[in-house]
Amino acid sequence: MKLPSIPLFTDTFTAETVHLSNEEVGIYIRLLCFAWTKNAKPFSTLSAERICHCVNVNCKETVKKVLNEFFKNTEKVVNDTINTWTHGRITKEYEYLQKYYLNKSESGKRGASKRWNGANGESMAPIPNPIPIPKNNNNSFEIFWESLSNKRGSKKMAKVKYEKECKDEDPEQLAKIFNHFSGKIKDKTFIPHVSTWLNQRRFEDEDVKLDPKKAIIQTKLKDGREYKIVGSFGNYMEILLDGEKWYKHKFKDDEPLKKDF
Repeated sequence: MKLPSIPLFTDTFTAETVHLSNEEVGIYIRLLCFAWTKNAKPFSTLSAERICHCVNVNCKETVKKVLNEFFKNTEKVVNDTINTWTHGRITKEYEYLQKYYLNKSESGKRGASKRWNGANGESMAPIPNPIPIPKNNNNSFEIFWESLSNKRGSKKMAKVKYEKECKDEDPEQLAKIFNHFSGKIKDKTFIPHVSTWLNQRRFEDEDVKLDPKKAIIQTKLKDGREYKIVGSFGNYMEILLDGEKWYKHKFKDDEPLKKDF
């Protein structure tokens, strides 16, 4: 069954392509449409280059970049070519709509059969499952960003990498891992940018995976008294100082400690 229209979630598409050039976005859209017209079946790199009208090396390199970032290499043979590609979301939506229209068609046939055979009433078409709305990670990222003790680098780039690499991660737990990691670096100039840390999936490294939930960072106030960070609430840290709990602003060292948050 040919499906002429392609579902496009504009918010997700914009967020996923914010780092691309206009040429790369155009190639990505052309490849999405091509995958849809191919009934979501695997297609070769050569076919991708042809549909994008590539006549020079730069265009072919751009096509390869888009394929590697947004498409999956299936390693299936298509026209004697091993290097083939599919798009996960396109495949999922195509299979869903195929099933939906097939069920609708079968339901219509059953209803017509009952009417022709003199049966009373009509069978109702099954109510299809709605296409799930993509998860909005904007709030998740803001929770992560506000929980960081050291916001290194561009927030915009950090958001792009977060939405790409950390959709299923707990933002507060992820921030704890970064804070624990950066807290061990004495010279703060050597702390990597947050976007780099996320892009390299450093939160999966063994030295931070040991037990970040139990990791307690120990530091000092200006008067030399040591305290331990045991929690985080927005711009404030819950700390233990001389056996008592206090709340300290993360970035304003001159602000007095608070007993209640």
